[in-house]
Amino acid sequence: MKLRSLLSTCSATICTATDDTTTVHHPHKSKQPTPNRLFSDTSSIMSDTTTSPSLDTSYNSLHSNLSIQTLPSVASLQKLSPETLNLAVSHGYITSLKPAQAGHVNFLAVNNNLLYAATGNLIHVYDTTSFMLMDTFSVNDSSSGTVKSVTFHNESIFTSHQDTKIRVWKLKENTHKFSVMDGPSRNSRHKQIGTLPTLEDRLLRSVFKKNYVNVRRHRRRLWIEHHDAVSGLAMIDDTLMCSISWDKYLKIWRTSSLRCVESIKAHDDAINAVVVAVDGTIYTGSADRRIKVWGKLKPNRKAETENKYVLTATLEKHKSAVNALAINEVGSVLFSGACDRSILVWEKEDSANHMAVTGALRGHSKAILCLINVSDLLLSGSADRTIRIWQRGVAGKFCCLAVLDGHKQPVRSLVADIQNSDSKITESESVTTIKVFSGSFEGEIKIWKVEVLKFNSHMSTPLIKMKL
Repeated sequence: MKLRSLLSTCSATICTATDDTTTVHHPHKSKQPTPNRLFSDTSSIMSDTTTSPSLDTSYNSLHSNLSIQTLPSVASLQKLSPETLNLAVSHGYITSLKPAQAGHVNFLAVNNNLLYAATGNLIHVYDTTSFMLMDTFSVNDSSSGTVKSVTFHNESIFTSHQDTKIRVWKLKENTHKFSVMDGPSRNSRHKQIGTLPTLEDRLLRSVFKKNYVNVRRHRRRLWIEHHDAVSGLAMIDDTLMCSISWDKYLKIWRTSSLRCVESIKAHDDAINAVVVAVDGTIYTGSADRRIKVWGKLKPNRKAETENKYVLTATLEKHKSAVNALAINEVGSVLFSGACDRSILVWEKEDSANHMAVTGALRGHSKAILCLINVSDLLLSGSADRTIRIWQRGVAGKFCCLAVLDGHKQPVRSLVADIQNSDSKITESESVTTIKVFSGSFEGEIKIWKVEVLKFNSHMSTPLIKMKL
């Protein structure tokens, strides 16, 4: 079947892709529908009615027959060049990391000069300076499936998994005495200290029928449990964390007690992305093409209840599954990437406290899979195997500063480590140096160095450079 015959929403089909051809497999028919997921996973224990293709060669929602003018009603924001921004861009490839276990690099995260790379069911820990493998750890239960997300809170590390669980880890004492190893070991420096929901929480709530919800025909689960892969985690503040899942639910957890305090049916399809603004506002992106905004509802003075999250806005402009979200440091600009190849830019309106689309960034030739906002830069990774670096100028216009090319498979995850931000060279020049880590489907992590030299004086002449 030719690409032009694909449905307009990427999430409606399962695409098995190679370098030259694409074959479309329609999901098996069943009486009970299952959510459209961004990626298939053979390790899923919750798939009752569908058979997923192999992880090594297959992925959902990566190819689209849509033209580059996917959203003609949304104007392009690409009106600037680096020269008009009065800056110089320098970028270059440093090295590659190849975890011992072949498979997709599902997620990358940086914390305390350590890079956490989730590959399959393993989490590899690298030093961000020497790039040495410092540790490898995993769940003892082989049925846990792939690791989907990693986040940090104080000294705890939270990981989300294919088997519907969230796990909590801590570094053992004397963490500076890491040892290099090729795989998971009993001597791992990371120790699992809990699983969410906790056994105590499940036992306490299992007594009452009101704590059970219908998740599928003839199947009931506790409302505190996810019943499909937990696709993302994000810290809300020092006391709360949120999780999203392919089961369409958003859950809120208290980090001190590790208990679930709220469960929300957030979308009509699998939830692929979540970000939290500095004010605690939660944004979720789904295969249902929507982005939903969640804010706290202040409790009634007469009722001593905790603040609950309620839907405050629904953002609808994408034409296919939303795969990635990013938000700027102050929470005023939201970026969303989807299978329609476009990155939409949303900004808070002056007259209201919600987001409105202001335009689109185009340039990627295939689905947007990951986004991060670093300093005043936006980085995007795509199924077209490239990474693009964007910067915003005056009047909300954007410029694509660079394209990082080198991956052989779609870029699934991005994370950045700022080495210095706006460090002054002279009175009229300052430089921002960023180390970028990109993970792809071929199981490789590439490391890049990006420098943005800003000229504060109009007498300076900007220059675009490339280090190869």
